[in-house]
Amino acid sequence: MSQFQFLIRRGLQGLLVVWGVITVVFLLRFMTPGSPVDFVAPIDAGPELRAQIAANLGLDQPMYIQYGQYLTGLLQGDMGYSYIRGRPAAEIIFMRLPATIELAVAATVVAIAFSIPLGVLSATRRHEPADYAATTFSLVGISTPNFWLGIMLIMFVSVGLGLLPTSQRPIGLLPALELLVFHFEPAGVRIWVTHMILPAVTLGTYFTAMIVRLTRSGMLDELGRPYVQAARAKGLPETLVTYKHALRNTMIPIITVLGLQLGTLIGGAVITEYVFNWPGLGTLIIDAINVRDWPIIQGALIVIGIGFVVINIAVDALYARLNPRVSLE
Repeated sequence: MSQFQFLIRRGLQGLLVVWGVITVVFLLRFMTPGSPVDFVAPIDAGPELRAQIAANLGLDQPMYIQYGQYLTGLLQGDMGYSYIRGRPAAEIIFMRLPATIELAVAATVVAIAFSIPLGVLSATRRHEPADYAATTFSLVGISTPNFWLGIMLIMFVSVGLGLLPTSQRPIGLLPALELLVFHFEPAGVRIWVTHMILPAVTLGTYFTAMIVRLTRSGMLDELGRPYVQAARAKGLPETLVTYKHALRNTMIPIITVLGLQLGTLIGGAVITEYVFNWPGLGTLIIDAINVRDWPIIQGALIVIGIGFVVINIAVDALYARLNPRVSLE
């Protein structure tokens, strides 16, 4: 199977997954208690006014008609209008999406910067204090809930020590792109970094701990292979053997997990965003749930689902390209 055929096949499978996500998210509206009319209508609204509001929102139609209308709108790029804000849901969602992507990418960078060196150190110092420290960190990191870690960091680092801000960044919709690509502003970059550190560390801690364990396991496996022993017998420096040969082969499964976890971070940033008042999809979804703003909820979950499917397809194709031993079949 060629690369193009593989992408076509996975793309069709991805469409089925996206359709399933759309259907499940749509059905959740009818399974969840409460009605958007309760939040849109005045407190003293009578039955006639409530019925009129439901008709204006299209909520008086049978479920299958609403489903068909929603699918038709999605095919045209229309996610409906927010019940509360009165604006197109797609416009609101795509205004918030860059901040979520920015946070997920920053958390991935934090994870890569710390996890791979710690994993290599743990593998090359096996059964030494450095190994025990790295494995203990990975265990604690995997066991620590993100929301609790975020609250603790705010209490000790921001409130207690006064080192970093506690809430959302105040600049731009996508400051990383604006400040680093279009025009470089040292002061703006510094402000952006200070607002990014705590949310990125909170979101990336679990990811970091997992990659430490994966790197350690992969390195231990590679360091015991014959080609490593042969490289050492030739007199190559240990640093060259470790990083150029062993780590290079270990990186293939790590890259796969990095790509898959990036999709998970985009969808899993909800609680972290809410803790730090980050203006992304997470806070948007929670606010929409509180007022039953279903066009926003459905649209945001569908966007996250599509992003996850796209990342999975890209990672599968990249893995097959990096490792020719893996067949696209």
